[in-house]
Amino acid sequence: MTMLPGERLDLISSRLQDSGKVIAADLARELGVSEDTIRRDLRDLSARGVCERVYGGALRLPASAATTLSERAWQSVEAKAALAREAVKWVDEGACVFLDAASTNLAIADALPRDFGLTCITNAPQIASALTLRGDCDVVVLGGLVNRTVGAAIGAEAMQAARNVRPDICFLGACGADAQAGITAFHAEDASFKRAISEVSAITIAPVTTEKIMTAAPFRVMGLADCTAVLVEADTPENAVAAFRKAGADVRRCAQ
Repeated sequence: MTMLPGERLDLISSRLQDSGKVIAADLARELGVSEDTIRRDLRDLSARGVCERVYGGALRLPASAATTLSERAWQSVEAKAALAREAVKWVDEGACVFLDAASTNLAIADALPRDFGLTCITNAPQIASALTLRGDCDVVVLGGLVNRTVGAAIGAEAMQAARNVRPDICFLGACGADAQAGITAFHAEDASFKRAISEVSAITIAPVTTEKIMTAAPFRVMGLADCTAVLVEADTPENAVAAFRKAGADVRRCAQ
């Protein structure tokens, strides 16, 4: 029986929530409609904020679009702590470390090796506060108007400041991560800032929690292969890890 347009949209939405992505050609065959019809459905769902369209289909949007950095800090606490323990293995004594605005990076700020003589740079006041409380590293804050949702300065002043630093390592926040879409962000300015700070850093490490795997926010930051390494949770599905590696990413699973 032919499905009504509303029924088709409900089915596609359900598939996106269950598997994180849909392929237009597969849906067209299954539902007995043209790929053009499915593409129109995906445009409709994208306009409603249900998904992010990509070549050949669509990806589920990450769940944290409207939450603040403070709110995100209390989500998936154990997973972020495990990613932080893996992340700090990349930090050498005396290093200059950039911590992007991300709740996982709050965990990294706490997990950084003690008394390593680190210089830590961030554009996020909450991360700067956590680093200052440690009392064992120099803290540099890139300033300007703070975006309340991102929890960081991401405008022209912060961009200019980013061009004048040279971190040894950048811990990059990812709103979404997918083999095709790459690392993505919810805000255009945030995506631009992330690219800028990565370009001036010697290496870029992207820790990604499982709920962000196979999702895409609206603005592309960079391809997975452009990161030095992508850190994922121990229980990240093998098919996602394989897809990341096929896209050229150096994927590192964190310990249990």
